[in-house]
Amino acid sequence: MKAKKRIVVCLLFVLLTCGITPMLQKAEAAEGAQQFAEFGDFKLRNGEVIHEFRLGYRTLGTLNAEKSNAILWPTWLGGKSEDLLRYGGPGNVVETGNYFVIFVDAIGDGVSSSPSNSAKQPLMKFPKFTIRDMVEAEYRLVTEVFHIAHLHAVMGISMGGMQAFEWVVAHPEFVDLGIPIAGSPQSTSYDKLFWTAQIDAIELDPAWNHGHPTGPLNRGLPLSEEIGSMNSTSPDYRVQHTSPGEFDTFLTEIREGAKGDGGTASNQIRQREAIMSLDVAGEFAVTLAEAAKRVHAKLLVVVSPEDHTVNPTPAMEFAAAIGAPVVKLESPCGHQSPSCVSLGPMVARFLADPSTGRSETLRDPHKQ
Repeated sequence: MKAKKRIVVCLLFVLLTCGITPMLQKAEAAEGAQQFAEFGDFKLRNGEVIHEFRLGYRTLGTLNAEKSNAILWPTWLGGKSEDLLRYGGPGNVVETGNYFVIFVDAIGDGVSSSPSNSAKQPLMKFPKFTIRDMVEAEYRLVTEVFHIAHLHAVMGISMGGMQAFEWVVAHPEFVDLGIPIAGSPQSTSYDKLFWTAQIDAIELDPAWNHGHPTGPLNRGLPLSEEIGSMNSTSPDYRVQHTSPGEFDTFLTEIREGAKGDGGTASNQIRQREAIMSLDVAGEFAVTLAEAAKRVHAKLLVVVSPEDHTVNPTPAMEFAAAIGAPVVKLESPCGHQSPSCVSLGPMVARFLADPSTGRSETLRDPHKQ
């Protein structure tokens, strides 16, 4: 019997150390596939805890031997890492032949831990979190999962741009380049009014029932989306693209695409609350200019003067404090300008050589 036990132990040792059996091998995920990092209890800045916390992500490209070519790209409000895959690839915004790109599902997007998918803290029992909490979760992903000690760049659009600002201030030694696009380091009163109106629209739905939904939110979510659609572009854009005779069809499309349940509503509320609390300078009890001077990374700040969703003023003030170049997107698309103006070549140049970054205005080729 002792001999048999020794044989079993030896066989297990061989299997574990040599990896002969596929069951004991860690399978490599396909490029771009959804993956998750499990962090157990995740403590937030406010002292609350998200239980069974998991962070979703996808990767494109190959991490080099020095681990010096990693780029982090977190999602925008309500966005999924799957939505970001189109920005990576040969000849794209991020050339994955040169870089290893980590697209991250921000907390509350319905993929990473969120009110809609939490078993222990569902819906509005899910703790309030901040943009900084998103960044700290991403920091753990980068350092604990990928064992990366330094990022080549952090970039993002809208709420992703907010996270980029937060990254370069909270972890100034960790990042070489920051590219916030249509983002902000601080929510203005105008921004807060907009986000508050959307939250109010959701919560006024009778089916919301004070955070205990009784059914689909077929009134609140569509109304919130109407407010969002009104602010996502400029008045000129809407006038140009929707004639009075087309308005009823346009409105129906908005409403039909915005229906959802309590989980959808709770995700939207919590992410908007995170944006409303955004104040990179306030976190360190300094002015916006002083917060900017904490930054060691080279920045390329991209804004739209016609942005009615994220006011560009704080981003421009932040850039001015450290002499970072500001790229203005001249387009009636407003907050959607990154989709109307080609940014790929400019971003690619900056990633390859930061000295190419300069203040300039890029114009929408379709602007009337």
